[in-house]
Amino acid sequence: MIDINESVMQFLLAFVVVGPLLGAAAALLPAPPGLKGKSPEQAVLRHGVTVTGAVLIAAIVLALGFDHDQPSKMQASTDISWIPALDVRIHLGIDGISLPLVVLTALLTFLCALYSYFKMPSGPTPKAFVALVLVLESGTLATFAVLDLLLFFLAFEMVLIPMYFLIARWGGEGRAAAAWKFILYTLLGSVVMLLGLLLIGIKAGTFDMVALATDNGRSLTTSVQVIAVLSIGLGLAVKTPMWPLHSWLPDAHTAAPTVGSVLLAGVLLKMGTYGFVRILLPITPDGFADFAPYLAAFAVVGIIYGSLACLALAKQGAKGDLKRLIAYSSVGHMGFVLLGIATMTPTGVNGALFANIAHGLITGLLFFLVGALKDRTGTTDLDTLADKTGAALYAKTPRLGGLLAFAAVASLGLPGLAGFWGEMLALFGAFDPAAELSRPAFLTFMAIGAFGTLLTAAYLLVVVRRVCMGAAPQEAPKLADVQSYEFAAWTPLVVLTVVAGLWPKTLLGLTDPAVQQLLAGGTR
Repeated sequence: MIDINESVMQFLLAFVVVGPLLGAAAALLPAPPGLKGKSPEQAVLRHGVTVTGAVLIAAIVLALGFDHDQPSKMQASTDISWIPALDVRIHLGIDGISLPLVVLTALLTFLCALYSYFKMPSGPTPKAFVALVLVLESGTLATFAVLDLLLFFLAFEMVLIPMYFLIARWGGEGRAAAAWKFILYTLLGSVVMLLGLLLIGIKAGTFDMVALATDNGRSLTTSVQVIAVLSIGLGLAVKTPMWPLHSWLPDAHTAAPTVGSVLLAGVLLKMGTYGFVRILLPITPDGFADFAPYLAAFAVVGIIYGSLACLALAKQGAKGDLKRLIAYSSVGHMGFVLLGIATMTPTGVNGALFANIAHGLITGLLFFLVGALKDRTGTTDLDTLADKTGAALYAKTPRLGGLLAFAAVASLGLPGLAGFWGEMLALFGAFDPAAELSRPAFLTFMAIGAFGTLLTAAYLLVVVRRVCMGAAPQEAPKLADVQSYEFAAWTPLVVLTVVAGLWPKTLLGLTDPAVQQLLAGGTR
């Protein structure tokens, strides 16, 4: 930790949120003369790297200046009146829950911009692409930094349009249908969520999330809380995505360009689970307790369903798409996050937050690797990779094969890597849920979730065996191994996956005090 003045911290957080928007506007301006041999396309892609790099540096400095002795306290806070008639305020702040998500978002967006500089997806002008990525980054960062319910909704919705166009204009086969499905599902969920947010704000007399969390639901009747949890939870569950509201995700991932899939899996899915923790748990605790067993039930069904879908896609002759398989794996992994949240215990919620970060690192890396594999072979179909191109990556591209195997075992929860701790803590939380919840029911959910970890290991090991192992046939095309720009984009994710796995206190030391405070009655 370094000592940074509070006003500087406020500026850094404001820059992290607003900086990408300013960068997006600048990306659309006419290219200046004198590019020193660089084409306009290269110049705008370099602009994207510069802006996202500056935002990442600001986020890192913000993390270094964060008071790690008081992670439950809102820091770098800005509170300005915006719409006095509705008491809507521009209220920003970060604590131990939101800080890791802010840094993760800034990191993944920078790595995507860096990757795109060297491997721009085919489609329209790079100007629009860079601007959309920056708007997407701004909306995601704002979601994790704002402390007003209506601002949260605006930021939550802000990401939909750029992601829609990234899929529809730069995606692959079936991109138009996938983009429409994505935006229709999320918009319908968001309309219902808005009604719940308005209900809370009107009944409590404020939209301030800190004040509402500190009140801990005392100004809201149980019936109001139940209605609010149902409506807000529905919108958050679509974005998470929770089974059975997940069907937009596999199509979106399959059609999206590589960087679109990385951002969708790495940060956009976290917005839904973050909303459960930041809004529903502290503001509507009684209503959430009524729905917690149902949320846990849907979560464990999602774990099993996602794993069985992946097994079906992984088997020989199934014509399974590797990107689609990873998308279904996200349904299972986010099931563990929802199970941890549903326990309403510090252990379970800490596990959920840890699993959020681990999923962003590992699944982001997986989508990068699969995108690189598609660039080299022209396909992500498992049968084609395994049979026609002879994708014995260990023999043909040992570094790419080794990275894919590493990401797979990290995703299945190998001890010592980041994927292990979140799932285990979520299961431990289900073993001893909150006092107002049924322990026999949650013990059943724990057993089902534990069985899901075995299924996860099964399908990921099948994928590694089919894609990475074996002798490459003589007629198989030669493939390039990991390039320098790919190494630069992927190394931070590998390093952080190992660091989080070996030293979980690095993350849990931030989240645990904030979670304890949140469950005890809000945040200061």
